[in-house]
Formats: sequence, C-alpha cells, structure tokens
Amino acid sequence: MKIVPLLLFAIIAFGVPVFAARHNEYPVSTPPLTEGIFPCSNCHAGMEVNAKKRELKDEHANIKLHHAENDRWCLDCHNPTDRDKLKLANGDKIQFTESHLLCGQCHGNIYRDWKVGIHGKRIGYFKGGERVYFLCVNCHNPHDPKFKSLKPEPPPIKPERKNGR
Repeated sequence: MKIVPLLLFAIIAFGVPVFAARHNEYPVSTPPLTEGIFPCSNCHAGMEVNAKKRELKDEHANIKLHHAENDRWCLDCHNPTDRDKLKLANGDKIQFTESHLLCGQCHGNIYRDWKVGIHGKRIGYFKGGERVYFLCVNCHNPHDPKFKSLKPEPPPIKPERKNGR
C-alpha cells in the first residue's frame, strides 16, 4: 500500500523520465512498417481529419479491419492530430515502437505474458545482456491479428521393413 504514494511522488517529482524508464525496460524491435508509408505525416499533414467510419477506397484500400471491427476504427489507435504517433485510450501519444502499450490496453493478460517472455518472441539474453522484445505487430497484423488456420500435414509414412529389420 505504500507503493502508491511513492509512485505518485515519483511521477510528480520526475514526470516524464519515470514514464520513459518504463519503456527502456523493454527494448523492442523495429515495427514492420510498410516501406514508403512512414512517416504518415508525409500524406496526412494538412489533411482534414475524417473520423467517420467508412470503407477506405482511395488510400489504404488494402487494409481490411478485422480487429473488433464493429467497435473500432482507425482513429481509435492512430492519433488523428499527429499521424506519426499512436494514441492510448487515455489520449497519450506514443511512438510506433511503443505499440505494445496500445495492445496491452485491451489484451492485458497477453501483455503480462509478453513482458515476462511467455508470449511473443525475444532474442538476446534473459539477464545481464542485450535483449530485444519483438513487438506484437512483428507477429500479428494489427488490423487482422488472428492467425489463419493451417492445413495439417499428413502423418509421416512408416518406412517398410527391409532384411528383417
């Protein structure tokens, strides 16, 4: 119970550095952005924000939202006023390299497992050396995160016996 006042003191006293230190705890991989599409502001700068849910026809037409599509829209995660950033539910802007925080808002149990190495991929050392956590988006398409079913391979063929063996 003493941790809450201590945490509040740290946030008030150190502000952003406390927040930044939390992110440095998980050195992440580079997000797999489509070549030529980032920074988003190259196209979106100066554009009027259209928050209306609609089928994308002119740009991003290849993106089909299959991620809580009845409840979500692009601007739930992409920051409408700074397109080079993502947006948390509380309105905080985050870098694309911090997308695990965005995913963790709804998938808390998976985020907890990711932080301790049960879910997702990481390379490097568990302790005492460099390590890299792969972001959720390195394995899951953020617009359609469910893995597609795989057709099972046929069972192995038992080799025929030769020479009594």
